Amino acid sequence: MADTVQFDLVSPERLLTSVEATEVQIPASEGDMTAMPDHSPLITTLRPGIVKVTGKSGTSEYIVTGGFAEINGSSISILAERAVARETITQEDFSSMIAEANARLSNAQDAYQNEPGPVDEAAKLLSDMVAIGDEIGLSAN
Repeated sequence: MADTVQFDLVSPERLLTSVEATEVQIPASEGDMTAMPDHSPLITTLRPGIVKVTGKSGTSEYIVTGGFAEINGSSISILAERAVARETITQEDFSSMIAEANARLSNAQDAYQNEPGPVDEAAKLLSDMVAIGDEIGLSAN
């Protein structure tokens, strides 16, 4: 069994990190999960949350707004809609993420009257973003 797995986190703007990890905690859409070396192959969607990467140099955290994770025995790749390293996120960055979530909810409410699915999904996105703010100490206002 391998001790580490190659981990890559990519957003549309750039590669945020590429490291050897011992475990990666992922906010999967069906619930939080931890992937380690030799994990069974899996592709999952992400919900907004915090990706925690543990390696030889410690633990790093990244705020993601959604995307996909692909896991196989030797690598874990996350393709995030938007991702920011926790240590670099500012109130301005977080407020921008909340504004995007509010806009999605407003658009869904306008476009899907009497159709709860898309509106519920947009409301859940906003709720998840507010919870992230509570977790990292930033205001959703």
